[in-house]
Amino acid sequence: MNTFGRIFRVNIFGESHGTGVGVVLDGVPAGLPLKFSDFESDLGRRRAGAKGTTPRKEADLPKLMNGVFNNHTTGAPLVIQFENTNTRSKDYDKLREMPRPGHADFVATKKFGGFEDYRGGGHFSARITLGLVGAGVIAKKLIAPVGIEAKLIEAGGNKDIEAAIDKAVEEQDSIGGIIECRVINLPVGLGEPYFDSLESSLAHMMFAIPAVKGIEFGSGFQAAKMKGSQHNDNILSMDGKTETNHAGGINGGISNGNDLVFRIAIKPTSSISKEQKTLNVKTGKIDILRVEGRHDLCVALRAPVIVEAATAVVLADFMLLEQNIKRVIQ
Repeated sequence: MNTFGRIFRVNIFGESHGTGVGVVLDGVPAGLPLKFSDFESDLGRRRAGAKGTTPRKEADLPKLMNGVFNNHTTGAPLVIQFENTNTRSKDYDKLREMPRPGHADFVATKKFGGFEDYRGGGHFSARITLGLVGAGVIAKKLIAPVGIEAKLIEAGGNKDIEAAIDKAVEEQDSIGGIIECRVINLPVGLGEPYFDSLESSLAHMMFAIPAVKGIEFGSGFQAAKMKGSQHNDNILSMDGKTETNHAGGINGGISNGNDLVFRIAIKPTSSISKEQKTLNVKTGKIDILRVEGRHDLCVALRAPVIVEAATAVVLADFMLLEQNIKRVIQ
């Protein structure tokens, strides 16, 4: 459903054009210093405004509703809410009859019998990731000195990101991208064999981010073209450090002491101004759709901070399980 985690539990809520979006966090240790300014950097990185992003401007100011007292977490469930203040719902009226190709419009109606909030994509919108970024701010503080950095390394098949965005703007068509995430200072031993492997949990969380279509760890799909003598990482020391890192920091589903490295593929945004063919569910015939509204030409531009947050949530849960993080922060 909308909940992830075993000890550090994350529950997201809200719709794109509803009253707001947010997150409920359970299992947050008591005593963690937390104030409004802690959220500014990551929320700013997710905010729209750059070339190729949606013109929709939201303040995205976090309201810490519960679980914080005297600028420290209390150990009780922590609620972060963000108001929606800049919506244009009329842009989505015709999508009730003409679902967008590549979007969740059609399946959402089938799944929820037409009762879903379709405005702005409703609960399927990437706006819901705002709560995830809020959760990530807290998770990052918990797992320090473990550090996470994600960056867009390719957009529209081009490593020159600015050129790719300029072309997308010129053509008024959307493009996808590839984001690489690297985690440093990760302890050995996070993860369980098979169903709760570190890779399994990270993949589970990454695919919860809208538009993610693929993930690879270390050398990823290139490993299929390598020989064992090329892919095997020679162990150099008792702390697990290896000569190379084709495994991406994970062996047997467990962190091995090297940098955790993975990449995700993000598809082009479904909402484009170019004409597309789609089913008119009212007439039962194929019709021409031209999507209106405000949308990202490259949603991958704002995704790195979301990837960091999602990664931090997974790692915080594993580190609490392994008691690398105390339940009371002193």
